[in-house]
Amino acid sequence: MERKRHAGWGAQEKGGAAHPQLGKPFPSAYFFPPVKHTAPLLAAFALAFSSYAADEWPQFRGPTGQGISDAKGVPTEWSDTQHVAWKIEVPGKGWSSPVLSQGRLYLTTAVGDSTGGVSLRALCLDAKDGRTLWDTEIFQPDPATAAAMHRKNSLASPSPIVTSDRLFVHFGHLGTAALDLKGKIVWKQSELAYAPVHGNGGSPALVGDALVFSCDAAKDPFVVALDTASGKVRWKTPRNTTAKKPFSFCTPQPITIGGVTQVILPGSGFVGSYDPADGHENWRVNYGEGYSVVPRPVFAHGLLFISSSFDKPVLLAVRPDGARGDATETNIAWTHNKAVPHSASMLVLGDELYFVSDAGIATCADAKTGEVRWSERLGGNFSASPFAAEGRVYFQNETGSTFVLKAGKAFEQIAKNDIGEPTLASIAVADGAIYLRSEKFLRKITR
Repeated sequence: MERKRHAGWGAQEKGGAAHPQLGKPFPSAYFFPPVKHTAPLLAAFALAFSSYAADEWPQFRGPTGQGISDAKGVPTEWSDTQHVAWKIEVPGKGWSSPVLSQGRLYLTTAVGDSTGGVSLRALCLDAKDGRTLWDTEIFQPDPATAAAMHRKNSLASPSPIVTSDRLFVHFGHLGTAALDLKGKIVWKQSELAYAPVHGNGGSPALVGDALVFSCDAAKDPFVVALDTASGKVRWKTPRNTTAKKPFSFCTPQPITIGGVTQVILPGSGFVGSYDPADGHENWRVNYGEGYSVVPRPVFAHGLLFISSSFDKPVLLAVRPDGARGDATETNIAWTHNKAVPHSASMLVLGDELYFVSDAGIATCADAKTGEVRWSERLGGNFSASPFAAEGRVYFQNETGSTFVLKAGKAFEQIAKNDIGEPTLASIAVADGAIYLRSEKFLRKITR
C-alpha cells in the first residue's frame, strides 16, 4: 500500500484483433465486458430503486450497483446438475448479466443468421420455471458497424435496467431502447454515432429520470444522458482526456454527498465526477495513461475505489468529499498496485474491500487504510464481478467455477462450484436464488 500519486501507466495493449459479430469461443486472455450498504447513502440508487428488496436485482450488480444482496438462503454449493432448479438455453450470444423484478428475469442477446446479419434482442423469462414470456427484437445493426469486437466480447454485453414499469436495454454504439414490461418498445435511440474499440461493454446507470452512460471511443470520448421518457439526449459532455488510448468500458456509479448527487465515471486517464442535471464535470483525479477501464466504482466509508486498468492497474481510494477541479494531489487517500483487477469490479463488506485480479488472485484489504489482510490465488482467470450475501463473498472465474469465501480478515474457502461451461456474465442474486448465465445457458440455482 502506498500513499502517493501514480502517473504514466501503460502503453502496450495485448490482443484485440477484430472478430466476427458474434465472436468465437474465447481464450483465457483479458476481457472487455461489457457496486454492503455504504455511508453516506447511495441516495441516487435508493430513490431510483426504493421499492426493491431481497427478491429484486434490477441492474448490474444489484439494487445499489455495489454487488451486495440482502437475500436469505442463498446457495453455497452446486454443480451443473445439483441444486439447479432449471436450466434453459439462451438463443444467440451475450454476456449481459440478467436482472430481476417482480418474479421476472430480463436479459439481452445477439442472434446471428446465415447471411451474416444479427438481431439484437431483449428477453423476459419467468423466474419460477425459466419459460420465455416474450422475446423482442430491438435493433438490426449494419454488419459493418458491428463487426469489430474483442474476441471475448459480445454484441450484448451491457446489462439492462428494470424499474416498476420500464426495461432499459443498451447495446453501446449500436443503440439504446426503453420497453414496457410486456415487451413493447417505447422508444429507441441510435443517433449517438461513435467508433468503439473492441465493441460495447459498459452498462448504463439510472439517475433520477436520466439514463447515463459512457461513450469512450477510439477518439473524442464523451459521457451522455438520455431522457428516460423519450430517449432524447439531455446532455453530452466531452471527456477531455490526454490519454493516448482514450477508449474505456466503465459503468457509472451515482453517489450522494451532502445531499448532492454526482455521477462517478472512470475513463482513460482519469476518473471524473459529473453533475446529473447538466453533465458538467465537478472534479477529476488523474491516473496517467490508464485505459480500457472496466471495473465499476465502489463507494464506502467516504471513499471511492477505482482501478486505473491497463496496462498495469493501480487501485486508488479517492475521497470525493471536498473535491474540486483537479483533485489528484489532494483527494487520494491511498493506492495499491498488486493484483488489481482489469475487469472485475470490487466489493466492500463491512470494513473490508475485496477484489480479484484477472489472473485469479483474490485480495482482502482494509477499506479505510489499504492494509492487506490476505491475498490468495483462487485459480483460473476472472472477468465477472463478485457479489456478497449472508457474510459470504462469491468469485466466479471464466470457466464456470465459483469460489465461495467466508467474509473476514482471514482467508477461508467454503466451497468451489463448477458448472463445466465458460461464463463471463456477473451473477444475479434474488429471493434466495442465484441466476447464472454461461456461454449457452441460464441457470437458476437454489438450496
